[in-house]
Amino acid sequence: MLNFMKGSVFSRKQAELVPEEPAQDVQVLAVWGSPGSGKTTVSVRLAKYLADQKKNVALLLCDMTTPMLPCICPPSNLECERSLGSILAATHVTDLLIKQNCVTHKKLDYLTIIGMLKGENVFTYPPYSQELAAELIDHLRDVAPYIIIDCGSAIAHDILSAVSLLEADSVLRLVNCDLKSVSYLSSQLPLLKDQKWDADKQYKVASNIKSNQAGEHIESVLGNVAFKLPHSDELDNLALAGNMLGELTLKDSRGFRKGIARLAKEVFGV
Repeated sequence: MLNFMKGSVFSRKQAELVPEEPAQDVQVLAVWGSPGSGKTTVSVRLAKYLADQKKNVALLLCDMTTPMLPCICPPSNLECERSLGSILAATHVTDLLIKQNCVTHKKLDYLTIIGMLKGENVFTYPPYSQELAAELIDHLRDVAPYIIIDCGSAIAHDILSAVSLLEADSVLRLVNCDLKSVSYLSSQLPLLKDQKWDADKQYKVASNIKSNQAGEHIESVLGNVAFKLPHSDELDNLALAGNMLGELTLKDSRGFRKGIARLAKEVFGV
């Protein structure tokens, strides 16, 4: 079996068909899209929304090229520094191992975060397998009733993100309203075609829509989308300040806040 890339989940050989599993409520949501589509922003804001509703939620940040943990809130707001790498470096994943490497937020009691630390990268820890990544997601189901996974874009060589897309109960597929974003996803989707990829579990989301991108233009570029998330200057400023978990209070953020609430209702029933 010849892999596209060493260590890739995807191969040139068609995978065997697996029996369909019975429908179940969504517990694990993977957020995926093209670079710059707002994957981390949407993941973080969904996690915050659930935590604000007093729902225990685990946020898994997959990116090992650009660790996002240092970007979502000031370091002083975190109880400790623990790394996703320590989980993936283990021989097997257990509930206890996950709990020992969760990062808690001082102001959001219902949120726990797992991600790489500032200065770490994919070479900081030993290579991990597809099986270990699947173990992590499986055991996360025992740790929290709601799990949001911020996937990396380049799934061809990002094992954890690729496995997350295949193992999640549902997927938000973010698309910017531009041809570059559409082209990127059209190049990545064939990788999933021969895997146990369930198209019915996806929600296509038009993300970061700006005022000059009219509704009819979005439909012509992206086709039908389940949700539309408008651009927010306030959210951009929070991201630049490294505080994606900050409160959104300005009028320009109203549409985004409503969009996140609709997503949470549709996906999680919250």
